[in-house]
Amino acid sequence: MYQFPQLIEPPAAEPGVVYTVASGDLRQSANQTCWPVQEKLEADLAKALRDLGWSVRRGHEVDPAKGHGFIDSQRAGIEVFKTLPPDAPLIVVEAVWQYSHHVLAGLRGHRGPILIVANWSGQWPGLVGLLNLAGSLTKAGRPYSVLWSETFTDEWSRHGLKTWLESGELSHDTSHVTKYEQKGDSLEVALGKAVAQQLATEKAIIGVFDEGCMGMYNAIIDDELLNPLGIYKERLSQSALVAEMLRVGDEEAGQVRAWLDDMGLTFHLGADEATELTEAQLTSQFKMYVAALRIADDFGLDAVGIQYQQGLKDVVPASDLVEGLLNNVSRPPVSSRDGSRELYAGRPLPHFNEVDEGVAVDSLITNRIWTAMGLDPATTLHDIRWGEEYDGRFVWVFEISGSVPASHNGGYRNSWSMRQPPMYFPLGGGTLSGVSRPGEIVWSRVFIMDGELHADLGRATVVELPEEETRRRLDATTPQWPIMHAVLHGVTRNQFMARHRANHLNVAYADDAEGADRALAAKAAAFAELGVHVHLCGIS
Repeated sequence: MYQFPQLIEPPAAEPGVVYTVASGDLRQSANQTCWPVQEKLEADLAKALRDLGWSVRRGHEVDPAKGHGFIDSQRAGIEVFKTLPPDAPLIVVEAVWQYSHHVLAGLRGHRGPILIVANWSGQWPGLVGLLNLAGSLTKAGRPYSVLWSETFTDEWSRHGLKTWLESGELSHDTSHVTKYEQKGDSLEVALGKAVAQQLATEKAIIGVFDEGCMGMYNAIIDDELLNPLGIYKERLSQSALVAEMLRVGDEEAGQVRAWLDDMGLTFHLGADEATELTEAQLTSQFKMYVAALRIADDFGLDAVGIQYQQGLKDVVPASDLVEGLLNNVSRPPVSSRDGSRELYAGRPLPHFNEVDEGVAVDSLITNRIWTAMGLDPATTLHDIRWGEEYDGRFVWVFEISGSVPASHNGGYRNSWSMRQPPMYFPLGGGTLSGVSRPGEIVWSRVFIMDGELHADLGRATVVELPEEETRRRLDATTPQWPIMHAVLHGVTRNQFMARHRANHLNVAYADDAEGADRALAAKAAAFAELGVHVHLCGIS
């Protein structure tokens, strides 16, 4: 006799009932800290749904022992979805950053309509979580809708909810997006094509120190999509990075510190390891910087990404200071182990934060085009954190966890290093922070849709806000992290949120508006030459 498995009979959907789930962090300190604001968002949403005549049923209970009601692991998510009616309308409610893979298995198989909602808040990064989950579902080919609001009392969000409840779909205006078509044979187009042809024939290697940071499924690009571009992965282990750090002496770490002191980087130091930035944390970070360059040299890497957030966060201080240094042209010199060569002298080693491989592809192209055009090739990614109107313009807050190249802040003397928040970074470590200087930038995002690579490109102006407004925005988000005040060209707030397929976007400066337009033209041509589907956002 065979012992057949007992198949679970899923519950049936009930008319007029909408289910909700909430994906959270893997770090319990973050889930516990953020739980009250999640409760508030869920209460606001539930009231809006009830006002529209629907009953709300939460798909999983609050766990008193854990102190929160988030789905906090992939296994927990799979178990929750076993109990949900597969045809019921389902809302994923996100007030905070979340790990998309916690709910991805369940959402892939869910047959009912899916809506992702977030609070419009700077302090609580629900928007960041929404965008990552949206990008992950886009890559997975699972249809979904998105919606955002401060309290879900405004007419716009109430109308959106009503539309989705009645039809199972909610679309937003994305008329700002146009398909790229090459116009003429300019010098920039010729440069872009030449850069693409060189990459495709001569190849490049990106070093991946452990894949899949924080469940960002959308940030993983399979070899079958990368290799036709001429890009190949060197799969590395974060344990190898720690092993190499152990070979770096205190004297070498001290040389990195002395160089940064001479350049004017300010370190906000204290004595309490649990809450303040210390010399010991910095020494570890400087050893990681040296180690990353040496491993990159060992494997001939053209770019590198360190996951850090899982595993490494429990072993050594944060990688962010390292990442910001690597992305800058001017940075502390590091020699080969035998002292005979300076590694990657006079140029950045592009780092793709949180091993976001869409950023890796983007940064490789940007680095080569910007260098060829005589522009500063320093790139960084930012989270699309939040934004508000100021002086008649909508000004975005782009903000990432402490890792921008110093040139984006106007140099090391305009940059500083603070301890990373203990909620996310138990072992601390310094940031490379500052306020991004005013200027013209190209923004971009490489992502997977319909099984193929796509790239959205646009223009923006980084603006200078009064010091008190900058401080207000920092205090409303994460004050330890670097901030960029960006005004997008030709793209409204809601258009951008409706279209963007990731929590990250990549940015690079040009010398002026004309130079930025030329650089964007070359970059678009390069991507198109490589077979990437290019979309221009806000550009006619």
